[in-house]
Amino acid sequence: MDFLINLDVDDLDKAVAFYSAAFGLEPARRLGQDGCEMLGGPAPIWLLQKPAGSPASGTMGETRRYGRHWTPVHLDFVTEDIDDSVRRAQAAGAMLEQPVSTHAWGRLALMADPFGHGYCFLQFLGRGYDEIAG
Repeated sequence: MDFLINLDVDDLDKAVAFYSAAFGLEPARRLGQDGCEMLGGPAPIWLLQKPAGSPASGTMGETRRYGRHWTPVHLDFVTEDIDDSVRRAQAAGAMLEQPVSTHAWGRLALMADPFGHGYCFLQFLGRGYDEIAG
């Protein structure tokens, strides 16, 4: 089984520019005017343009919004240099939501992209999660 990631955005060209600059991803192919596959990581990321206010699902009343929002699913990007990754993402338009923190397993940066999606940068130290695994 393969995985791919879909992210709804309200401005496809802005999203392509952000994900290229912040993460070094490259646009690979377009789905008409409303989708773009971004490659360069372990799984493709598809950016899908969906207007703000459009229904998020046919089974619930929620609509898409692109201000900062919470969701139980987010992306983690593992990096060798968290400080450089944070600087690069901020220069592209991301927001660092709190100072980088250090834990037994590594360093963590809580971020938000310009489309309201939260994500994290992780820099593993020592044995990474094995430092705290039972």
